Amino acid sequence: MQKKTTVRYLRIAPRKVRLVADLIRGKKVSEAQTILQFARKGAVKSFQKAIRSALASAANNFQIEGSNVYISKVLVDEGPKLKRYRPRARGRAYPIQKKTSHITLVLEELVPGIGKKEVKSFRGAQKAERRSQAQEKPKFHYERTPRRPRLEGIKNRIFRRKTV
Repeated sequence: MQKKTTVRYLRIAPRKVRLVADLIRGKKVSEAQTILQFARKGAVKSFQKAIRSALASAANNFQIEGSNVYISKVLVDEGPKLKRYRPRARGRAYPIQKKTSHITLVLEELVPGIGKKEVKSFRGAQKAERRSQAQEKPKFHYERTPRRPRLEGIKNRIFRRKTV
């Protein structure tokens, strides 16, 4: 089950918010919260708030445990710009754009409908299954292509690739 949360009109430029989004994309929620706790960016508080909100909503509405959830998508979109002007020399005015961001955070379950204890046993079963599949795969041996004959004499020096 997916749980989507949005933070709108955040007064931080999207470029700066995306730096934090890249840190937590695809991570488990507990791991993402630890990363955010030690990150030194302005957008961190907004992400922590969004994660807490999504977790509380998922626990309340869908009875999902926090340990069984990961961040599947993090989208940072550009919001409306606040346009201001700065006075400059000789009566001129320079425009300033105060940018805003919209954050969309999507949480998903690692294993649908499974609690803490079952997750570990399910993962062990998955690993065993992958090992058995890996042993069944045939190993291919590729033949090497024959080498080109080397150019002789002066041709070799003229057409040789430079190594850097």
